[in-house]
Amino acid sequence: MTLTIPIWLVILVGLTIVALILIVWSLKRRRRPRLELETSELETLQLSIAGLTEGTLVEGNRLELLQNGAVWEPLFRDLESAAKTINFETFLCKRGQLTRRMTETLCRKAKEGVQVRVLVDANGSRRYGREDMKRLREAGVRVARYHPIRITNLGMWNNRDHRKITVVDGCIGYVGGHCLVDSWLGDAEDRDHFRDISVRVEGPVVAQLQSAFAENWIEETGEVPGGTTFFPEIERAGDAGAHAVWISSSGSPSSVKILHYMLIHAAQRRITIQNPYFLPDPDARRALVDAVRRGVDVRVMIPATQVSDFPIVQHASHHHYGTLLKGGVKLFDYQRTLLHQKVIVIDGRWSAIGSTNFDDRSFELNDEISLVVYDEAFAGELERTFERDLEDSRAVDLEQWKHRPFLHKLKDFSAYTLKEQL
Repeated sequence: MTLTIPIWLVILVGLTIVALILIVWSLKRRRRPRLELETSELETLQLSIAGLTEGTLVEGNRLELLQNGAVWEPLFRDLESAAKTINFETFLCKRGQLTRRMTETLCRKAKEGVQVRVLVDANGSRRYGREDMKRLREAGVRVARYHPIRITNLGMWNNRDHRKITVVDGCIGYVGGHCLVDSWLGDAEDRDHFRDISVRVEGPVVAQLQSAFAENWIEETGEVPGGTTFFPEIERAGDAGAHAVWISSSGSPSSVKILHYMLIHAAQRRITIQNPYFLPDPDARRALVDAVRRGVDVRVMIPATQVSDFPIVQHASHHHYGTLLKGGVKLFDYQRTLLHQKVIVIDGRWSAIGSTNFDDRSFELNDEISLVVYDEAFAGELERTFERDLEDSRAVDLEQWKHRPFLHKLKDFSAYTLKEQL
């Protein structure tokens, strides 16, 4: 017996599938209006930047820049001193020396009665180690995994938690680019030890880091970590103004994207960028070139292809080197190892540092965080870091770039077509 399916039914099923695909796509789609920003001095935009990125500028903060493996001793010292709470959030974890030490420290603190919460990205933490995860839970550590693969999460599988945040007792915070992987040990001395920057924070802005942690914790667990245990009154600890940017609202450009555009448009003298994954969209490329036209010295440093952990991203970035170089943007390929810090400094006075890459994935898909700092001394330290890193970098020459091999050009173009997923 032959089963005959009417052609009209085949067409109906096909149209239904297409309609469902379009509905799902439209629900996840973020609008991308062309951003139009008037150039103004940053002094007049400080409150606007905080407001438009859904933050609040607070004074009285103290910040300590921690580079490469130097971040770990202060971090573990603060964890050991915790009396009430530890909230730890990160993206990438791989079993090794750091995960073992973190597991031992957090288990010990939990047994001492400290409330310990660990939030890891379900995809980035796959290699943390089952035994270590088991030990954490058995010791009383509350562990949550962000967007694990399950039926209810299929529409969000590509949205990852890329933030790196630690908050101790609600009054000491860490934010930056370091992951819980042994490659972040050492001092960027070779390709096995990465180059990165994080910042230790004391002062009122730590409450905003706590809020960022709480956002994803509540989403995954339903637990609302409130009260003075988590949000104590925080005294002034220094003189720096700062605010955190982390909101990833759907339906409009993300806060971290608006932040970067506003900072670029506010620059009057110099823009300094270090970022491992630099894939500026047309608006950003136009903004950087426009900055050069108004006399701004624009410098961008990214890791060279041969030292990147994802060479395909560097090839995608190369696709638009020509536009930037012709526009006067100075590009530098860092040669020593993976350069992983996410830093932008404006006019040697203001800066942003955090987990945010300069690409569509960070601006549109991932959950990110950047700490904006209005402090000349802190910005100056980041600028001096850039100058030191120039010693291990190669300036990109426009003519050499034009005459790169055809296969290189093909890789650049092919990689760029995938830029939104890289």
